[in-house]
Amino acid sequence: MLYKDYYQSITGQLELQVNQEGKNIEAAAKVCSESVKNNRVIHVFGCGHSQMFAMEVFYRAGGIVPINALLIPHLALFPKAKLSTLQERVEGFSDQYLQLENTDAKDTMIIVSMSGRNAGVIDMALEAKKIGMKVIALTSLDFSKSVTSRHTNGKRLFEVADIVIDIKCESGDAVLSMAGVDDKFCGTSTVLGMSVMQMIMAQTVENCVNDGFKPPIYVSSNLDRGDEINAEHIANYSNLITNL
Repeated sequence: MLYKDYYQSITGQLELQVNQEGKNIEAAAKVCSESVKNNRVIHVFGCGHSQMFAMEVFYRAGGIVPINALLIPHLALFPKAKLSTLQERVEGFSDQYLQLENTDAKDTMIIVSMSGRNAGVIDMALEAKKIGMKVIALTSLDFSKSVTSRHTNGKRLFEVADIVIDIKCESGDAVLSMAGVDDKFCGTSTVLGMSVMQMIMAQTVENCVNDGFKPPIYVSSNLDRGDEINAEHIANYSNLITNL
């Protein structure tokens, strides 16, 4: 049964993810916790489906407050999905967008791209580094090393980031195959990447608390006390977080 094959694939990749990338996850969390303790933010950026990773950790119950999700409309799957594919290949756009945000060298930038080849993610990484931020990349090295860069500098995301977390999906992402279907199907990068994002957040919280800093955390707005708590967080961070 293919659903069981998928389960076996994803559990095997998750085990590799933790065992082989634990040190990089810890390094990423250390950088993120410094931004939080300095009352700054963690920017999260991706194109197309990778915008989901920013959404996963932004403005959610149990999530840390200082997350600035860079949800650029031009790179979204709506109103026309193909446009996001075209736009993510354009140089000189995402870096200009970052200049419109409230940024500081004490911020952290997390960029998610499995291929890491398109100009949008390269420009964002380079601009963040120019500001002085540490750049964390979630990318598939197997995938990225099998393709060429689409940026004029010839670099892929893993070659410009400060910390690289290798997402253990296959090149091309999809893992299942069967007779009668020409190409592989069912990707695993979302499950792997979302897990890594939450691992980084978990370790960031632990680091902050161990250093004597209580990180602000959203409470479900469906709990009776949620609205009051969250309103205070929003008031404190609205000048730093665009979508608040």
